[in-house]
Amino acid sequence: MKHPLCPSWSDVRKPVIGMLHLPPLPGAPRYSDDLAEVRAFVLRDAQALAEGGVHGLMIENFSDTPFFAGRVPTHTVTHMTALAQAVAAETDLPLGINVLRNDGLSALAIAHAVGASFIRVNVLSGACLTDQGVITGNAAELMRYRKQIGAQAVKVLADVRVKHAAPLADRPVEEEVDELVQRAEADGVIVSGIGTGHPTDPDQVRQVQQSAGDCPVFIGSGATPDTVAELARFADGLIVGSYFKRDGLLDQPVDRARVQALVQALDRSSQG
Repeated sequence: MKHPLCPSWSDVRKPVIGMLHLPPLPGAPRYSDDLAEVRAFVLRDAQALAEGGVHGLMIENFSDTPFFAGRVPTHTVTHMTALAQAVAAETDLPLGINVLRNDGLSALAIAHAVGASFIRVNVLSGACLTDQGVITGNAAELMRYRKQIGAQAVKVLADVRVKHAAPLADRPVEEEVDELVQRAEADGVIVSGIGTGHPTDPDQVRQVQQSAGDCPVFIGSGATPDTVAELARFADGLIVGSYFKRDGLLDQPVDRARVQALVQALDRSSQG
């Protein structure tokens, strides 16, 4: 891939990042009061993803709904740090952090503490309307914080027209990508469908890829063995969560067979 985000991806044509959707954490309304089971669930999913052949992992507080629009509580940060450290101890795969809904500062701090390779920021620049209200990008603060704590090795993946959101202005996607890369200094761009698990429009991926220059472009949702070849034509990598779950259901654990099926489909399309 062009300018690989992680050294271990230098020989990987299209890296696949498998999502670790964390169960509800302490403080969240649906937390189970069983932290040991949360940890066991996450480690089982990490093992299934690694054995299935993914090239990286990304931890996300997926079940902490309703989400905070910006900074999350301290206890969320500490528990995500502990879980990320546990995953990092079990695998040498590159690890990413996403703190929903848009707490890039905490994600960066966690990544720096556990030696993770990248973070995801849903709204790095611009603004959009979400179920948390209007979320505004904070690239200026985040990039200065990265420099301040010496975390320049942690790459920043940023969404363009992030899912579960609506733009506040009708602008060409090419302009948004240019600003993410040139002005907000994103290290990678993510293109998704309208929501979790929804298909990504291949035409939009192509538009983003043409505007991103040397900045790698990742598919953020909707990849399946049937669609991966078309999506990967214009993308440098994929982030997969929903399809990897048992029966494709979000509340289920990762199914190793489904991971293998998608990775193998991607490999076949690359060889063809």
